[in-house]
Order: sequence, then C-alpha cells, then structure tokens
Amino acid sequence: MDKSHAQHIIDHFAHNAPWWEERNHFLETLCAAEFHWFFVQGLDAIRNEYYIPGLSSLLNGIEASLRVTIAQVSGAPDGEPLDGLSPYRVLSNNLILNAQEVGMPVEALAFPGEADFLGKLQTVKPNRVDVEVVRQRNNICHGDIFEFINRDLGPENSFFTPECVRPLAFTLLEVSHAWAAELGRFRRSKNLLHYDGAA
Repeated sequence: MDKSHAQHIIDHFAHNAPWWEERNHFLETLCAAEFHWFFVQGLDAIRNEYYIPGLSSLLNGIEASLRVTIAQVSGAPDGEPLDGLSPYRVLSNNLILNAQEVGMPVEALAFPGEADFLGKLQTVKPNRVDVEVVRQRNNICHGDIFEFINRDLGPENSFFTPECVRPLAFTLLEVSHAWAAELGRFRRSKNLLHYDGAA
C-alpha cells in the first residue's frame, strides 16, 4: 500500500500511542532525525515484544549518535554540511573515548552497576575490557546469543527465545533514555540540531 511519509508517521504514532511520552523523550531531547528514529523504533519494537530488533535498533542509535555528534563537533572541512561518516569508526571503547575527548557525557552510557566504566575505557590490548554497551553491541549485532541461552532445565533442555534477551532490552532502554537526556543537553550547548548543525 502506498502511503505518504506523513501518513505513515501518523499511523505509526497512533499504533504506538500507549508509550508516546517515552517516544517523545527521544524525539524532543535529541532533535536529530539521523539517529533519533533508531531510539524511537527500538522502543516501539521492545514495547511490542520484538526484543532482538529492539536491541539492535537501540545499539545502532547509540553508535550513530556518537559518530554523528563527534563528526559535528569536530567540524567538516571548509564548513560543509556533514554528508557521510567513516565506515571504520564503529561502537567501541575507542569511539567512546573519542567522544569523551570532545566533551560528550559518555558516563551516561554505563550500565546500571557498571562502576568501572571509565576504567574499562582506559584498558588496552591485550588486556582490553569492553564496556558493557560495547560488549553487548558485539554480541547482539554479530549474532552471539550464547550467554542468553536458558539452561535452567539442564543442558539437554536448554533453549533460546527472544524473551531470553528481554532483561537486556529493558536495561538498554534505561541506558538509552539516560544517554538521550545527557546527549541532548550536550548537543543544545553546542547548538547542534540535525545533520547540518543548524539550530
């Protein structure tokens, strides 16, 4: 069925109305369509019990928000609008360190109870320890679900269903909410909105 972009958004908002305040949090705090939709659709997927795509979307939103904001703060050559990102700078301890170097509030990416977040960021190979958001990104986005297999009934009855990652989905949603709030404040302090940096 052919729908206009506007009608698609209207229908989508109506379908996901029960959590409109959560959706608006991401839309209003980030004000950057190049990554706020990853958070909104991740939320929608999780609230509709699609935990794996919800996790992937939130992780992509975190990665995109770091990459875009670093590029905007660092400035495009000759003041040109941002029209692409390096394919080599993905969510990693190094990317988060780069974000910290430009003043981004990266501590908001720490998982609940991850008191050693900043210490983990400083680790280097061969003893590098990924912060939890990076570790989970590597697991989920590369299909490594083995730590989520339910073995409660013994090895012969172990299983995996999307519900096995539900606790992680809700933890990452909590982290994403905090990250959006802190990143939004940072971006407003730098007068950054949308890809071209215009307010």
